[in-house]
Amino acid sequence: MAEDHMRYDILAQEALRGVVRKVLAEVSRTGLPGEHHFFISFATRAPGVRLSEKLLTQYDKEMTIVLQNQYWDLKVTETGFEVGLSFDGIPETLVIPFAAIKGFFDPSVQFGLQFDPATAPREDGSVEDEADAKAERAERGEGEADGAEQTGEKVVSLDAFRKKP
Repeated sequence: MAEDHMRYDILAQEALRGVVRKVLAEVSRTGLPGEHHFFISFATRAPGVRLSEKLLTQYDKEMTIVLQNQYWDLKVTETGFEVGLSFDGIPETLVIPFAAIKGFFDPSVQFGLQFDPATAPREDGSVEDEADAKAERAERGEGEADGAEQTGEKVVSLDAFRKKP
């Protein structure tokens, strides 16, 4: 197979992140219509993400938020969004770049998107190749230990939120 110099995978991911941006921008202007609500998963340590230290401690690598009834001050820009949410009764403001989003799901219409973190654009617009990233981590001595137990992460299948026929 020929090498993909056009990087269609990256172009497609960027276009789909644009769908999330447009949906959130519309909701910031008009509110959530009907039964629509969103589950948004993102990498908490991605560049540009702003969370309180308490949330970063609790959600070291990934977090899923729900935008449904109790959110406020949703602001959307070209590169990300900001939203107010309450955690254990404490109001927090989260700033999330679109490049940090790993998943977007609207269970009211069974619509979901998953993003490959290896194709997320950096703040300068370039894209980190996963092979380059692994090589860079290995050079710094941050390789992945075989059999190392990982904690703090929980993978949730979007199928769990879909209505059963």
